Amino acid sequence: MRMRQFLLAAGLSVALPAMAQTVAPGTFQIKALTPETALIAAQAAMASCRAQGYQVAVAVVDRSGLAQVFLRDRFAGAHTFDVAINKAWTAASFRTATLELANESQPGKPMSGIRSTPRMLAVGGGLVIEGGGSIFGGIGVSGAPGGEADDACARAGIKAIADKIEF
Repeated sequence: MRMRQFLLAAGLSVALPAMAQTVAPGTFQIKALTPETALIAAQAAMASCRAQGYQVAVAVVDRSGLAQVFLRDRFAGAHTFDVAINKAWTAASFRTATLELANESQPGKPMSGIRSTPRMLAVGGGLVIEGGGSIFGGIGVSGAPGGEADDACARAGIKAIADKIEF
């Protein structure tokens, strides 16, 4: 009631109904990928790598870095499980592509200290999933020959869901 009185006194009575219906005071709203959308991204990333002859693992995490989907191809190395998840976690947590973090966190650079963060992986293959002004999470790919190849497959995963997250 006090908020209504304040808004009316300020001449903002038109704004009150719109505000009251969208977000309660002291809260915020976020958008999240559905598991089905996360799965589409992971499948597209894996398909892109398979088409190039790479056996990989793909992880999609939410904006908090918690795994939503994980796929591992038959012959992807055992290490790819942790690496894919950690690349996705790194991209989501730092809100930056891991290939960019690899360059910006080199020894002697101002951001070099972040390399000591547990789970942080400064190698290509982890991308932020964002659309329509919202960050949804991250996707990580591991197993292709090099970070740039992992990165390209991750991009294919995001491209596959772009129409579902752009609004």
